[in-house]
Amino acid sequence: MAPVTFANALNQALRDALAADDRVSVFGEDVGVAGGVFRITDGIARDLGEDRCFDTPLAESGIVGFAIGMCMAGLRPIVEMQFDAFAYPAFEQITSHVAKMRNRTRGVVNLPMVIRVPYAGGIGGVEHHCDSSEGYYAHTPGLRVYTPGTVEDAYVLLRAAVADPDPVIFLEPKRLYWSKDDVDLRDLAARHDLTPPGQAVVRRPGTDVTLVTYGPSVPVALQAAAAAEDEGWSVEVIDLRTLNPYDDVTVVESVRRTGRCVVVTEAQGFAGVGAEIVARVQERAFHALAAPVLRVTGLDIPYPPPKLEHLHLPGVDRILDTIARLQWDDEPDLRHVDLSAGQGSVNGADLVSLGGAR
Repeated sequence: MAPVTFANALNQALRDALAADDRVSVFGEDVGVAGGVFRITDGIARDLGEDRCFDTPLAESGIVGFAIGMCMAGLRPIVEMQFDAFAYPAFEQITSHVAKMRNRTRGVVNLPMVIRVPYAGGIGGVEHHCDSSEGYYAHTPGLRVYTPGTVEDAYVLLRAAVADPDPVIFLEPKRLYWSKDDVDLRDLAARHDLTPPGQAVVRRPGTDVTLVTYGPSVPVALQAAAAAEDEGWSVEVIDLRTLNPYDDVTVVESVRRTGRCVVVTEAQGFAGVGAEIVARVQERAFHALAAPVLRVTGLDIPYPPPKLEHLHLPGVDRILDTIARLQWDDEPDLRHVDLSAGQGSVNGADLVSLGGAR
């Protein structure tokens, strides 16, 4: 097998979805003739026709509104938002209509659309070209949120998203577009035993600590787990794959085995998906924990300029530092929280300790 890129896997998934169902079409800004900013739709308009893959005006709200009408007419549109932060003009359409139409009509009107969003950092993008927007969508009832972290899942989850009767926000980590793996896409297309959306997978088994992650942070967590061996830690890595539906069972079973947990997300830490994961783990596996669940996240700031991006993104060293703080001596760690200042404020030096990110 020749190595396949993440982008190639998405391209083939779109081609196969279009070939399998003539109700499916792909559209968005520059996705037709140009093949998309990241070349995900490269050649599709040429090979399958400009009525199946076409360009739209630069009007994100109009693009999603058009997709809503298509769904009402029995079609299954796949929308591409050019960049994560460019999708915000369509946010009202997504949260007020896409997410609520089934509930509003008591199940009479479904909107089986996929909204593809290149998201997160790692490419040195400027303002509006890098953002971690998953928290907005995962918080919205009525939306499913998929975010692949491997080449295989790029294909598997996109095909599943197109087949889903509910609207799916499909978050594609930009930094992974050029990653490669030996994957037989033809074999994937023919198999019926693939891991479904809503089921997390153990990317690396371990016995001492569980790293829970998704999307752009999956390769980083795997690198950290490999490096942790030199420190004497056996680290299990859980890839959530989808944020809604969320797999409590796999995560909790892992934490109950290891007794320790670190959540790794690129998004800002405050009120994010990572905080939800921590809460669910501590609610369901509290008596199995030998230490508090910690987080390694992006900083609570807008994505910084390209030359400073590496300071914002979680890396191997920050993950290893956080693992080291998991009370391996089984002694309480009371150094980093000062609740004596009224509202539980912390000083600047303590920010690094809180959650391993801030």
